Amino acid sequence: MKLYNLKYRNEKVSFLQAVKMGLGKRQGLFFPINLPLIKENRLKEMLEMDFLTRSVKILSMFIGDEIKLTELEKYVRNAFSFPGPMIIPVTNNISCCELFHGPTLAFKDFGARFMAQILSHLNKKNNITTILTATSGDTGAAVAHAFYKAKNVRVIILYPHGKISKLQEALFCTLGKNITTIAIQGSFDECQELVKKAFHDNQLKKATGLNSANSINISRLLAQICYYFEAYALINRNNQKKLVISIPCGNFGNLTAGLIAKSMGLPIKSFIASTNINDTVPRFLKTGKWEPNNCVSTISNAMDISRPNNWPRVEELFFRNKWKLNDLGFGSVSDDVTKNTLCELKQLGYISEPHAAVAYRLLKDQIQPDEYGLFLGTAHSAKFKNIVDDILQENIKLPIELEKPSKFPLLSYYMKPDFNKLKEFLLFKS
Repeated sequence: MKLYNLKYRNEKVSFLQAVKMGLGKRQGLFFPINLPLIKENRLKEMLEMDFLTRSVKILSMFIGDEIKLTELEKYVRNAFSFPGPMIIPVTNNISCCELFHGPTLAFKDFGARFMAQILSHLNKKNNITTILTATSGDTGAAVAHAFYKAKNVRVIILYPHGKISKLQEALFCTLGKNITTIAIQGSFDECQELVKKAFHDNQLKKATGLNSANSINISRLLAQICYYFEAYALINRNNQKKLVISIPCGNFGNLTAGLIAKSMGLPIKSFIASTNINDTVPRFLKTGKWEPNNCVSTISNAMDISRPNNWPRVEELFFRNKWKLNDLGFGSVSDDVTKNTLCELKQLGYISEPHAAVAYRLLKDQIQPDEYGLFLGTAHSAKFKNIVDDILQENIKLPIELEKPSKFPLLSYYMKPDFNKLKEFLLFKS
């Protein structure tokens, strides 16, 4: 399989090269030259498969003979070794698709663990790889746990100091070993900009064997396609024909994966790009002007991103498929509305967390009487225990995955958003 650089289209690489490089020239994202298309009769067969078998089939369509099928099957089974998506009815025509039953209780476990398997495949020569990534909440934990104690891999995670939940922080900032965490005194956008600058520095890349585990890495993105097929397979056939999916969006990788699934032939009717008040994309879809504001902290902190990395991939998909951007649903939700929605969901018998509540609110407001809606549950409510307990007057019990690390000391370094300081740190640590 070949991919091209969206900013420098003459640069073409294989899947494994794209995984290893992370970003291309001019910090460009890689994108498949040919998107596989599944014929209707074949799709029907695939939807009857179990999640793991189908996931191997889907990923093999992109990877081809770069990885032997027997090896790919092993990597998928190792990566997705936890309960898959679960469909939980909330109203008569809306359900939550829960994606948070992995080891770090977030949907990012799918992509991060698959990427770890692919990098282990690439790292057979025992070269040192440095994973540098930025997180607005859940990516950090998923990446840290996916690579924890991995041979010849060190992980550096940047996160905005004081702008993720304490339990999110505890999940990945207490591990140590080959996991290093840096609390940046700034926004997630500033963390993300530091990562981009690092990938633009050839000296740094060469000295450290730099790679990224953000959703800019194609391996993470492709892994996420798999759970859209599973969600579709799990719902009633009558509902499949009228399916609308609302996605809580931060860096827009999750939406990109869903759109790729649709492009492959999965007949999802439409998507809703749901954001909090960091609403660069909703405003762009409304006005046609790309005008990022300064990032604002909200209770749905994993979506506190005003310059989403994956948006160029979304635009490329719409261009390639001759879709119209104005067919994409969108909207933004304030913290006050998010809090009220959490209460509404509780009255319906479902305890949620802020990100899923944003997605539910926009789905509920936009769904038509003849449609069936899924909103994605991207993280366990206990990861936001303080917020959710306060709003709902609950006392959510901590799962063991959160209870244990919450008792450990944080091991983070602290740094201003200064690239020269970060570069010095990375070179010193290499």
